[in-house]
This record gives sequence, C-alpha cells and structure tokens, in this order.
Amino acid sequence: MDLLPGLPNDIALECLIRLPLHQFSKAASVCKNWKNEIKHPLFRQRRKESGLTRPVLVLSQAMVTTIRDPYGITSLSSTQYYRLTLYDPERGFWYDLPPIPELIDGLPMFCRVVGVGSDVMVIGGCDPVNWRVMDSVFIYNFVSGSWRRGADMPGGQRLFFGCASDSERFVVVAGGHNDEKNALRSALLYDVAEDVWVTLPEMAMERDECKCAFYRGEFHVIGGYPTPAQGLFQRSAEVFNSATSREWRLEEDFLGAATCPQTCVEGGDGRLYMCRDGDVVVKIDATWKHIARLPRGLSNGAYVTAWQGKLLAVGNSILGEIQNSYELVDVNSESKEKTWRILNTPNEYRGHVQSLCYLDI
Repeated sequence: MDLLPGLPNDIALECLIRLPLHQFSKAASVCKNWKNEIKHPLFRQRRKESGLTRPVLVLSQAMVTTIRDPYGITSLSSTQYYRLTLYDPERGFWYDLPPIPELIDGLPMFCRVVGVGSDVMVIGGCDPVNWRVMDSVFIYNFVSGSWRRGADMPGGQRLFFGCASDSERFVVVAGGHNDEKNALRSALLYDVAEDVWVTLPEMAMERDECKCAFYRGEFHVIGGYPTPAQGLFQRSAEVFNSATSREWRLEEDFLGAATCPQTCVEGGDGRLYMCRDGDVVVKIDATWKHIARLPRGLSNGAYVTAWQGKLLAVGNSILGEIQNSYELVDVNSESKEKTWRILNTPNEYRGHVQSLCYLDI
C-alpha cells in the first residue's frame, strides 16, 4: 500500500520525515504503514541526514506552588513532586511530558535522566514516599508518545551514579554508592534496542557522585570520590570504548583540578564543557579554557547541558529560590565578550531541577 496515494513512496517518505516532533504519535496512529515507517530506526537517521532533527531538552523538574506568608505576600516555591518537562529551544516552548503511569507520586528522587535515540530514560533514584532505593528503568518514546518499562538495573542498590548514552543505542551506568554508603567501582552497559544489561569490567577506582559523558566516541566516568575520602573529589577519569575495550583506561589529571564534576557535559561538538569557580570552561586537548563567567543569578550552582554551539544553565542565586534558565550562544566563537540571555520561562517551569539531558530528534 502506498504511504500517500498518488505519490511514489520515496516522495511520501520525504513528507513524513518533515513532520514536527509533537505530531509523531498522531501520524503513527493514522495507519499501519505510517506507524511502521515512523517507528523504524532509519526514520530518525533519514531526518538527521536531511538536517531535519531538532534539539529538545528534557528535565526532571519539581512542580511549583504559590505560598502566602502571614502578611498576605505571595511567593513561588518548589515542591517535592518531580515530573519530566521538555524545553524546545527553537520554538521557545515548555511543556510537560506524560507522567509515568506506575509513579503516581512523581519521579524518583535523585533519578538520572538520559536521552538515547528517540527515547528518554528515567533510571533509578529513591521512592519519593518511603525513600526506598529503586532499580527501575522507564523509557518514553517520542514516536509512540508512550512509556514502557525497561529491564531493571542489576547489581544491587545504587545511588548518585554517573549515567551517559552514545545518543544512539547504548547507556552506561557507573559508580555511585550502595545501601551501606560504600562507593562503587562497578559499571553496567544497557542496550536499549535489546533491553539487556551487561556487566562491564570494574573501574580502577571507587567513584561516588561521578559524572559520565560520551566524549570523542568513548564513555568517560569523570571525578567522584572513594569511600575513605567522602566529598574529596578526584581529578581523574576512566575511559571505556564499548566497541573495542576490555578494561577501563585511567586518565590521571583529566579535570585539571579536584572539583565536583556534576556540570561536566559533552556538547555534541567533540568538546566537554563544565562550570568551575563561577566560570564556564571548555576542554581543549589536555587544557581547560575559560569561555565566560556564569551570570550572577546562578551563583548557587547550576545544571548545564550543551548542544550545537549553545549552552543552557539552570539554577538560582539563593538556596530555595525558584530557578532561572539562561542560554549562552556561540560558545566556540573567538569573541571575548559572550552574553547570557535569560529565558522567558513560565513560572510552572521554574522548579528545582535534579537531572536533565539533550536529545536530537
């Protein structure tokens, strides 16, 4: 059967790949042929090769409530109920993704959110009611507009782990700590297409509160600290190539300083970015180079992601305040003066952020 009556299928497919992201699930419900085409892995590849994919940012973000003090003055405050929100930077739109049906009390606390292909995954965390550590994996597919349950993360309880994807198929989970607060050396690889977890070789070091990034074709587990040195972040990283490696490769002075690596992100341009001592820095070969100062409104720390020469930072200036979002463009330009633009964010999307990721769909 023709995809579109009266048109050759190659021309009809050119029409389908030009659908906007928010219309995928509707188009897939039109007929079986459309559904098969849109859900096929080559559909996203064709969009990407034609320059039609678009960046989206997904955040694990707290709901916002209005509180009134005894004098009748109102203010906004983050709640303890987290849900997934989406920011479309090209259109400037914010909206909620559908809730996970099994999680009526909101997303797990301290869960990790990672994008891979046309999916966004919610991994681990703590039950927001009883604080039970969870090993669950929930996957939202932007094509079907629906959630599915992935295979549970094996290996016992794990919190504050690093997590990253190759943006196509594989996700690595590494480090963190177990139920006795002991830092972990173990690491896992998840195959999204096969719904299978594989145990990787152990890292050379324990790495609690580490950060993972897929950088220059390899998975990097960055920083963190061992059990005896809790809170004393290491400057090293360990590197694993899922196609060729049988063990991790240790890089001793990867960060250049003993610092928390939580803002370290790969920007889709072969570079790593990080916030450090109020600056945004970029890794060029073995050196971290200053790009810009963080805006004053982010003095209390930030969550950061980067894409296509742009950087988004979310945070606040005072602990407990609702958060602001800032965008920095042309991060790789030679201009010394780079300007942050504060986003016009609706109040309901200014809640606390505990994790975020970037997808190209």
